[in-house]
Amino acid sequence: MAKVSYEGLGLTVNQFIDALSDNDIRRIIDGGTIDVLDAVFSGKISGENLKKAAHILVDMVSLLNNPETRRIVLPLIPDSKLIEFQERTECEISASDDWGKPEIHRALDFFGIFEEKFIPEPRPLISEISPNYSLFDHQRAAINNLIPLLSEDRRRAVLHLPTGVGKTRTAMHVVSDCLRQNEPSIVVWLASGKELLEQAIGTFEEAWQYLGNRAVNVGSLWGSRIIDIDNFFDGFLAIGLQKGWSMLETQPDWTIKLSERIRLVIFDEAHQSVAKTYSRIANELTLHPKCSLLGLTATPGRTWTDIDQDGKLSEFYCGNKISLNVSNANPIDYLIKNQFMAKPKFTTMLANPGHRLTQNDKLRIAENLDIPDDIMEALSMSEQYIMAVINSIEELMERGHVRIIVFSASVDHANTIAVILTVKNLECSVVTAITPNRIRDQAIRNFKSANITPNILINYGVLTTGFDAPMATAVVVARPTKSLVLFSQMIGRVLRGPKAGGTEECEIISVIDPSLQGFGSIIESFHNWEDIW
Repeated sequence: MAKVSYEGLGLTVNQFIDALSDNDIRRIIDGGTIDVLDAVFSGKISGENLKKAAHILVDMVSLLNNPETRRIVLPLIPDSKLIEFQERTECEISASDDWGKPEIHRALDFFGIFEEKFIPEPRPLISEISPNYSLFDHQRAAINNLIPLLSEDRRRAVLHLPTGVGKTRTAMHVVSDCLRQNEPSIVVWLASGKELLEQAIGTFEEAWQYLGNRAVNVGSLWGSRIIDIDNFFDGFLAIGLQKGWSMLETQPDWTIKLSERIRLVIFDEAHQSVAKTYSRIANELTLHPKCSLLGLTATPGRTWTDIDQDGKLSEFYCGNKISLNVSNANPIDYLIKNQFMAKPKFTTMLANPGHRLTQNDKLRIAENLDIPDDIMEALSMSEQYIMAVINSIEELMERGHVRIIVFSASVDHANTIAVILTVKNLECSVVTAITPNRIRDQAIRNFKSANITPNILINYGVLTTGFDAPMATAVVVARPTKSLVLFSQMIGRVLRGPKAGGTEECEIISVIDPSLQGFGSIIESFHNWEDIW
């Protein structure tokens, strides 16, 4: 194998990869992924294309942390760097089976990989803000119908608006009205996920400057963020559902104690509220007789076809749902015509499956709210399926789309799509739950930028909620799903119209296995659950 000499200290991962032969690269990349890439590249991926793939797929942290892969990687270090490696790391390659964390950290340092120390600028746990935050006609009409329901004996209701039509902004008028009428008091915002909670706090801070009547506190309670709730009496408190549930283990009465000061609880993504753990939190926080519960959702049901499951959500909110009420018009047509919502074009691309559903697979799919992860990955990780996704992306770019969001079926699926796009010299980024914050934030900033260079953002398990990208005009739904809730959340990323800061038109391509039923209509998702309310 030819050796490449590099000047300077250490060796970057890309330099290491560039010094490897094709066979060496294949030894350090997962065999299943290589098989897919070989098939896509007409029998065998090699040369520069293989190196481009390795730049995306090689995870040096994982390779060095595993003794078996360490034994493969370390002997591949170029001869010209071996002495430097041993001097800097104080490690012998021959003894790598016995390495602990100190040795691994020094080896990672040699490859220019440092333990991530990036700490975002913290938001104060409690901050004080002091008081043109208008609503559209249909939003004001929704509030006028909603307020009486939150004042009646049962004091529960759901606000149902399509994704991108301003549920959060509309709800902030209800929040502000409650704080003005109840002084002092607390409004709690419940949500699952940092993005939704950060979005709620930012929107409240903007709204209260125009709608508020006094200085109030803003508190955040999620992740590692902890505040003294015993001394929080007046203001807006954003609570993560997972954090709230974990606190019950050490403070089983914290919800009941706090409820004495709460007059309104907002449950974002309300279809989650009937889960046993979360319903307990919502019920205990609303124990005070003058406390109301408002659910926000674009999909007022949990499933597509299970009436019993969906009926539980309606019962939880006492059958009270306020939706769009526009005279002499279908609500979706009204929103599109008046540019509150982008005009969508739906296309379904059927991909010949590499994995055939067995009878047991079909039974498992029927028994679950969505397709099990292992079946979903098997369906999507075939040459035919992946090339259907690639073809969809290329067709969108030919039609002038420069910001495309791809929802993949797994981390491997996302990375494989990224490899193929990179080899085709297309700018793309992968964002998953395991992506480091620094890389994730940079990818999202690049995607949201005004740069006219085409950019594809491939993600798995994130960005379905709490993510706005005004320049995004197209979505490729590349993960099979039978969840109308999830499908609505995914396509909602591009549905904002010009009056909501978005675009006039958008395009949505669903890549599905022919053996699975897909979705293809906003109206279908908006009206699906009307019979249970």
